[in-house]
Amino acid sequence: MKILIIGGTGELGQWFTRFFRRMGSEVTIWGKSGRVEVAEELGVVYAHDLGAAIRESNIVIISVLIDVTEEMIRVVAPEMSRGSLLMDLTSIKKMPLAAMEEFAPAGVEVLGTHPMFGPSIPDIRGQTVMITKSTRCERWLPVILGIFEGEGANVEIVDADVHDRVMAVVQGLTHFAYLSIGSTFRSLNFNVSESRKFMSPVYEIMLDFVGRILGQNPHLYAMIQMNNPEVRDVHIAFISECVRLADVIREGSLADFTDLMKAAASHFGDTESALRRSDKLINAKIAEVYELIRSIGSERAVMHLRSGVMHLGVITKVAPRTITIDEGARDVELKIENIRLLSDSELHDWKLKNMRRWRRDISVILPDRSNPSVVCDVVSGIDGVVSADVIDRYEPKQSATFRIEILEDCNPDSVEGDVEAVLLGIGCVRRG
Repeated sequence: MKILIIGGTGELGQWFTRFFRRMGSEVTIWGKSGRVEVAEELGVVYAHDLGAAIRESNIVIISVLIDVTEEMIRVVAPEMSRGSLLMDLTSIKKMPLAAMEEFAPAGVEVLGTHPMFGPSIPDIRGQTVMITKSTRCERWLPVILGIFEGEGANVEIVDADVHDRVMAVVQGLTHFAYLSIGSTFRSLNFNVSESRKFMSPVYEIMLDFVGRILGQNPHLYAMIQMNNPEVRDVHIAFISECVRLADVIREGSLADFTDLMKAAASHFGDTESALRRSDKLINAKIAEVYELIRSIGSERAVMHLRSGVMHLGVITKVAPRTITIDEGARDVELKIENIRLLSDSELHDWKLKNMRRWRRDISVILPDRSNPSVVCDVVSGIDGVVSADVIDRYEPKQSATFRIEILEDCNPDSVEGDVEAVLLGIGCVRRG
């Protein structure tokens, strides 16, 4: 398929460019910024002639900010070829779907799409994609479903009205509440960094989600709040409930507070499951710190999430927010939120890709009727041996030369000695 992504130079557009390329599609991108270098980095074509790219594409995807989506659809849709598909990736659905249905020519199918994840997600597997179909999407709907579900996504098909009503809470209320907390910190002149010394796991998680929202593009979050008409009623209800709860607390009515909380819990439903799920989240966060503490005195590797730099050494200290790792030439202090601890297998794989290797050849006379390939497999399993191969065989006596490779952080003489001990133990005699 030939796919054109309008807004393909943006972060979400780039994510879907990589996604559809992995599916084997021929992807072209265009962006208002004209950032041709993004296309070069992604290994795709930049649409210098946008009109021609639209007409030649099987699928055109609109991935631009909400406030310019309708105008972009108005420009793009009339240029599309019969039999093609026009779809969008915006977080509201009623407006773009109506625009696509209005401006797309007869014979062009339309489909509203809302991926419920951001461009930081590495894989679509396990993620939810909302689809709002119209009466003009018979041929392409099964194709798009097959692509997303085939890659492990959870696809939900809903009406545009229902989508926008629910999103007014899922995004509109959630973001509004976090933004309000962030603004309250500023209003109180509250020292957020200092408060981390007092934090519980629940407070830390909440604080990180507030910071996550505050660290995003304000224009994007403004569009989510301002372009979904359903959000206004959600805001009114939320502010009203905040005032009511504050009044109950100010009046000191324990009975009213209890009634309010019980009524909310009853409407919420299965609070026990919510407790278990939140416990898993909290325990996962705690487990990371415990694993670091257990690693003190051991060689471990951590990946710095921002720079991608690997730090390999002995962990010497773990504080509430930092670790210290002895890299041999120096001690490095790293913030825990900026690193990921590699597993033993990940560390081994990293060493294989990045470290130099020692090479040693060992020639032996083998026991009668022994199989050199089986002996080689035994040798390759010895600690410190990266690989082992039979590089030569001799007759009439059954003998062979094994070439072993040893990682540079190991003592090659010690590893060679271990290999020789195993070979002698199974009846081999060293030659030379």
